[in-house]
Amino acid sequence: MIRIAICDDEPSMVQQNEEMVRSSLQTLGIGYEIVTYTQSSNLLCDIVEDESFYDLILSDIEMPEISGMELVDKVKKHLPDVKIIFITSHIEYAIDAYELSVFRYVPKGNREEKLEQAIQDAAKLIELEAGQEYTIQTNNRLERINYRDIFYIMRDGKNAEITSNQGVSKVRKSLQQVYEELNAPEFIFIERGCIVNIIHIMKVHEGMIYLKNQDTLPVSRSHLQEVKQKIAQFWGAHI
Repeated sequence: MIRIAICDDEPSMVQQNEEMVRSSLQTLGIGYEIVTYTQSSNLLCDIVEDESFYDLILSDIEMPEISGMELVDKVKKHLPDVKIIFITSHIEYAIDAYELSVFRYVPKGNREEKLEQAIQDAAKLIELEAGQEYTIQTNNRLERINYRDIFYIMRDGKNAEITSNQGVSKVRKSLQQVYEELNAPEFIFIERGCIVNIIHIMKVHEGMIYLKNQDTLPVSRSHLQEVKQKIAQFWGAHI
């Protein structure tokens, strides 16, 4: 079940966007729940004060009280993984939207053509990130970590060290053994001692991988071309 918020100060646009969301997700057979807003301040209040959770937010940029840009800047502090789709006639905001890690920017002039695909791409990614769990079990502890929460896994002597949203967890297994147990295409080796979760890679630049949690990791020269190919193949297959 994907939770979606739609925000626009024009009620007619809210209704049109809601109809498009329903149509797009019904085509995919994905369950959803939609909450609509005509005031961005109400959406922000629900998230910040009432701790409402959303997987996806569709929002206009130009709105009274709190603009879409301001809204996303504040929302991301509470829902860092939420996907944002901006629908607006103000093309000049596209670069700023990119800097806020907005999932997609849809000009109102191309809404009929672009929005359905943007919604479906976001929904597929949300379902992908929901994923499975990796279990660490010993005589005195049991720990489960969602695949989507894992940023990377490093070799640490005879242990594998998993860095995730929950912190750092160690398991008394080789990196190769953990990789085989995960058995998921989103995990790739970037060098012999490090596995990275593709869904958290923001960019690859000059032999470094930049992740959503602000960490940067070096890619070995021998792995660099293969890493780029696997990233392209992965998103080509899922989005």
